[in-house]
Amino acid sequence: MSDLPNSRKAERTAGGIGRRTLLGSAATAMLAGLLPPVATAWAQAPQGLRFGPARPYSFDALTERAKQRAAKPYEAPRRPAPDIVSRIVYEVHGKIRFRPEDALYAEGPGAYPATFFHLGNYFPTAVAMHAVDGEEAREIRYSPDNFDMPEDSIARGLPPDAGFAGFRLHESRERDDWRTQDWVAFLGASYFRAIGELGQYGLSARGIAIDTATPTPEEFPQFVEFYIAPAKDAEAPVVIDALLDGPSIAGAYRFAIQRTEGVVMDIEARLFLRRDVGRLGIAPLTSMFWYAEYGRGRTLDWRPEIHDSDGLAMWTGSGERIWRPLNNPPVTTTSTFADDNPRGFGLLQRDRDFARYLDGVRYDRRPSLWVEPLDNWGKGTVQCVEIPTDDEIHDNIGVFWTPAEPARAGQSHTLRYRLHWLGEEPYPAENVAHAVATRMGRGGEPGKPRPKGVYKFAVEFAGGPLEDFESELKPEAVVEASRGQVSHVFMTALPEIGRWQCQFDLAAEGSAPVELRVHLRVGDNAASETWLYQFHPSQA
Repeated sequence: MSDLPNSRKAERTAGGIGRRTLLGSAATAMLAGLLPPVATAWAQAPQGLRFGPARPYSFDALTERAKQRAAKPYEAPRRPAPDIVSRIVYEVHGKIRFRPEDALYAEGPGAYPATFFHLGNYFPTAVAMHAVDGEEAREIRYSPDNFDMPEDSIARGLPPDAGFAGFRLHESRERDDWRTQDWVAFLGASYFRAIGELGQYGLSARGIAIDTATPTPEEFPQFVEFYIAPAKDAEAPVVIDALLDGPSIAGAYRFAIQRTEGVVMDIEARLFLRRDVGRLGIAPLTSMFWYAEYGRGRTLDWRPEIHDSDGLAMWTGSGERIWRPLNNPPVTTTSTFADDNPRGFGLLQRDRDFARYLDGVRYDRRPSLWVEPLDNWGKGTVQCVEIPTDDEIHDNIGVFWTPAEPARAGQSHTLRYRLHWLGEEPYPAENVAHAVATRMGRGGEPGKPRPKGVYKFAVEFAGGPLEDFESELKPEAVVEASRGQVSHVFMTALPEIGRWQCQFDLAAEGSAPVELRVHLRVGDNAASETWLYQFHPSQA
């Protein structure tokens, strides 16, 4: 069953870092504003929903409104009855459910009904919801009658115009279980999530990241209005427009969202800067990483691994494939990876073995999320922010693209990209092996005293040209370190599990991080993606 998971997910969505599938030409054209959304009939709306008057609507008009907002001082969005909303804590909020029979498009013509989230202490901002009908839109009015809630719920004391906190898309009406199964959710600031091929929510994306992990306090712009147009059938995309606003930026977003093996979203973002931004994060992703095969103390937790994502994958503009295992560092750390017109990057969950987690929340099924630029993004950096955590309730990983050009007040940007919510990356390299495990321990040789300050690493690779364990050509490891001395480098075949293991020792004095780099080659040819890792000796 897919649902917005447990309390830790509610906290993470509210704030803080808080298979090859392509959309058809019709979806791409719609995203570009070339096709109007499919017309609906208001008479087919459920009797329980209440609508405001019809008003002219277009994505270009929404863009103009965003531009005008950015030219004026910022005004914070409405937070109704804060004394009541603050008491709608997680336990109270969990008992308030939108009635599926009142869902938008529950009776058509849209293939995917939409239901709405109630306000709560983690989601206190009222977000305006609209249904799009051709070139018109009507606001969907809040009513407590659309929600099932206990008779004594404090939420019943909200004013009649309280509004909604967010919404979710349910599975196609052709499915008998659509009332209990959803696949996309927009809730909290500019956060949104989707299930992957394994039917599980996990990491999040958001519209924009502003000054993440900088001396300036991080800013969380919000989607303050949504416009939902129906998909004509289960094969067509749902088109959702959103108005974003925050102290430093305003923008108009168009999402063309298609249900595939997982979920694929084509996104166009038209952004207008209200003031200078120190670190502008494009296509930001946010996830949780506590520990994996590495980074776990003996008594830290009984589970072998806990993470929504275990690595950052990058496909550079020059064609290099990179895998960077994630860290739970001793201090907040930002790693930057310079690139020119990247082909893609994403946070992946590569370890799919349930025995590696032993947890009913199914970390083994969490989606991987890949960002595919649809335009030339030019020069910039992929930024990876890692924040210390001592529990799984916090999203402590942030990844995004930052353009090389400084973000200045008055600038405008139009960006197009595609998000793939899948089990694996959508365009895996077929000619190189993947790094599939990272292990570490004490360095030195068995049976001899273990030298202080020497650490052993074991990096395992699988697939690509390394699948033939009988070949006379054996892979050779190329190991580099930013400081310290590397020794005892050798390769071991593990045909029982289909892997090659590269082992090496690192002698590094002091506590400063060490940047490690490993790739395999067979003869003169690269045989693996590049494994990068930031090692913190203070945590060893």
